[in-house]
Amino acid sequence: MRFRDRTDAAERLATALAPWRDRHPLVLAIPRGAVPMGRLIAERLQGDFDVVLVRKLRAPFSPEFAVGAIDETGWIYVAPHARSAGADDAWIAREAAEQTRTLHARRAAYTPHRPPIDPAGRVVIVVDDGLATGATMIAALHSVRARNPQRLICAVPVGAPESLDAVSAFADEVVCLYAPAFFDAVGRFYAQFDQVEDDEVVRWLSASDATRTSGRSAG
Repeated sequence: MRFRDRTDAAERLATALAPWRDRHPLVLAIPRGAVPMGRLIAERLQGDFDVVLVRKLRAPFSPEFAVGAIDETGWIYVAPHARSAGADDAWIAREAAEQTRTLHARRAAYTPHRPPIDPAGRVVIVVDDGLATGATMIAALHSVRARNPQRLICAVPVGAPESLDAVSAFADEVVCLYAPAFFDAVGRFYAQFDQVEDDEVVRWLSASDATRTSGRSAG
């Protein structure tokens, strides 16, 4: 299976998640790539949209390869393969400090005038554009679980089977459209996989906030 782009993947995921449409779910996207997907899925499911901020901890000699992840509270997930990838405790500490600075900067830029939407008591769907190691999704799910959602769902278009197994321990349900036996990179399963920039994230969040505010006023 191959997706045309993130819009195609989001439309297919929204169809798979349709049973939750009547529950007014909270859809949380992992920036930056999943943000346009999360916005579309929230629209299709008539839910709320926001981001959950986490950052991968990069391997010493391969920055695209995650050896763990960190959330906004400072909770760190260290992957089982971290040491074999060259990430010792000192490396993890330095990388965590750097990624924490990025998280703080992104929160200040993305939602400067409001706190994150509260997931307590809600059906929450955490979306990413794919699972490679699963590290960032695990950190995202852990972060949301700590805030007491009613049900926590991981939703991705494509994922490595072993990563899907790993994240399943952190979610009540995992929705994945394609789990190929051979998996090397998320982008390989998209015909178009353009980078999403920070200004695009800000624009989508601002538009979603305006829609939610107008909806409350109309109610």
